[in-house]
Amino acid sequence: MTERTVEQAPAEASATRTGVLSAWLQFLAMGLVWGSSFLFMKVALEGVSFGQIAWSRTLLGAIALGIIVAIMRPRVTGADGRPGPILPREPAVWGHFLVVSITTCVVPYLCFAWAEQYVSSSLASIYNATTPIMTALMATLVFRVERLGASRWFGVALGILGVVVVIAPWQLAALTGSVAGQLACLVATLCYGFTFGYQRRFLSQRPIAPATFAFLSIGVSAVVMLLLTPLLVLHPVEIDWSGDGWAVVASLLALGVLGTGLAYIWNINVLRAWGPTGTSTVTYVTPVVGVALGMALLGERLSWHEPAGAVLVLIGILFAQGRLRLGGRAGR
Repeated sequence: MTERTVEQAPAEASATRTGVLSAWLQFLAMGLVWGSSFLFMKVALEGVSFGQIAWSRTLLGAIALGIIVAIMRPRVTGADGRPGPILPREPAVWGHFLVVSITTCVVPYLCFAWAEQYVSSSLASIYNATTPIMTALMATLVFRVERLGASRWFGVALGILGVVVVIAPWQLAALTGSVAGQLACLVATLCYGFTFGYQRRFLSQRPIAPATFAFLSIGVSAVVMLLLTPLLVLHPVEIDWSGDGWAVVASLLALGVLGTGLAYIWNINVLRAWGPTGTSTVTYVTPVVGVALGMALLGERLSWHEPAGAVLVLIGILFAQGRLRLGGRAGR
């Protein structure tokens, strides 16, 4: 080993350790912020409407990501070795981002904010954990970009059973507000699943920098939200500045700047370091954070069937992602 190699080895090892630590810190921050978002929505509902919550977080997230892209000016090098444009120029790409914006932000944000008028933040965070199940269904049955073996289909079925246990249809005599709220949560995660399949089918191979990709997804959503302003925002705002008004404003800022802005950048960095499967395990963190905060700060309580169903959903996710297999060893 040459003297230069000996000198470089400690520096390379240190850089590797720093990169691993950075990925872990961003992963945990992402799980904490996204898990806390259900608490933030519940608090914000004390002063603003569900439409104002979705509108505010989308615009604040777009502003935060826009500033990041303006500073970083990320570009992807093309096949000719030249850096490409910061923003895509093909009209078809913008059309795809319009679809993604509706299913990534507009519909899910409205659904979750509306649902939390009727369900606890803890329960909403549990339903958010069904996203990988919805993704598996969309990727295989709708977009056909993946194929699932017997073990993965078992995981999907187990996840669906978990959802049924959480809803607890045996306790219902009619479609109550609580059930409607739970169904709204499922519509939101179905949209997330659609988004993952759609992006993989139409956008994943495009030469778009990750930060730009995140900005376009949220930025186009902000444009849609602006067009919906008369329907979503022009309603009375009841913020008690002598009471919990500051908590409402702080929750909106956290939802927008952190949950809809910076967390997407963290997600991209972890995705680069760990790949999609490792990054998707943040789904296991968010319900833990959401339930813990809801019980500790809002005094929420869960019935026996809700955590039981959540366990079935998480085990189903492990099978659906190939981490557990029937009669064989787990995948990577």
